Amino acid sequence: MEILKKRSEFLRVAASRRKAVEPGLLLQVGRRTGNQVTPELRVGFTASRKVGNAVERNRAKRRLRSLAKNIMALEAEPGRDYVLVARRAILSRPYPLLEQDLRRALKTTAVERSA
Repeated sequence: MEILKKRSEFLRVAASRRKAVEPGLLLQVGRRTGNQVTPELRVGFTASRKVGNAVERNRAKRRLRSLAKNIMALEAEPGRDYVLVARRAILSRPYPLLEQDLRRALKTTAVERSA
């Protein structure tokens, strides 16, 4: 799994307008085009100031990275770019519920792609 780091990559995924909103997180999905097409899964993580101070934002991103490692590596569609955006509830939401949130978001975006 590769990590998205450039702002332009995050903006391109957001511009695709494929997203699923869950209580603990928001998942955005983008399709790669042109010379960017590789079978590898790419994921970006973000937490705005709405989530909290720097300590809380870092904790939220650590939880997102853990979710991606445990779930997305197995269930996400290769060749896509994903951005996980933390919501305030991620700080207090139990980890098993966050896993359910991410699984539901992946299913929602998969249905949207095939429609």
